[in-house]
Amino acid sequence: MRMVFRCDPALADHLPRPVPARTALPDWLRAMPAVAHSDIHGRAIRTVKQCPPFVDAMAYGVMIPLPCDVSVDRGAFSWDWDIPEPATAGHPRAPLSFHVAAQLAGAPFAGDGQAALKFNSFWTIELDEGWSLFATHPVNRDDLPFRLISGLVDADRFHDGGINFPAVWTRPEFSGVLPKGTPVAQCFAVPRAAPELAFESFDPAHGEDYAKTVAEVLAAPNVYRKRFRARRGRLTT
Repeated sequence: MRMVFRCDPALADHLPRPVPARTALPDWLRAMPAVAHSDIHGRAIRTVKQCPPFVDAMAYGVMIPLPCDVSVDRGAFSWDWDIPEPATAGHPRAPLSFHVAAQLAGAPFAGDGQAALKFNSFWTIELDEGWSLFATHPVNRDDLPFRLISGLVDADRFHDGGINFPAVWTRPEFSGVLPKGTPVAQCFAVPRAAPELAFESFDPAHGEDYAKTVAEVLAAPNVYRKRFRARRGRLTT
């Protein structure tokens, strides 16, 4: 399965490319200790840095980066981005646009009268037939001052226009700079075929396997990592 990213030829040398999410892990995760003292346990315990499902979710898929620095001053956004005029009609030049508050009416994540940001796309994305693109907030990244609104796009069919990424700004008091390269959306290719759901009770063999697996996981660290965690293919270009 291929993900094909295309951009306006006039902007090709000015845009940061989408990157494998594993290369965009945050500094706070890298700096996190592997173990920390727990007053409840009375000893050191492993942190989420040693939890493969936690880290693998953050490292999965492709990250879409912010194409330039954006200055923010208590809800006012500005940028100084000197790029050529796009060669394609209707193509954006601004890194951000907005959805009016009325478009979020009734949504639990909408603030009182708050407009939504829209991170404009400078890349089109094409997937193989039968695959859709799931775009969501960068996983476990509550440190970012916005919350992306998740969406699913049939990018095997819709691939000649940009997929924009709406978000709600969550830090009204924030003043500073969102630097170029800030991850704004994490994207996964997902198959469109619906799975068949089956429901069963444990038979004796499954019951034994359950008890054995839980006992092993509780008895020693890294059982999942050593015995069950699959090797993941690296994204290639």
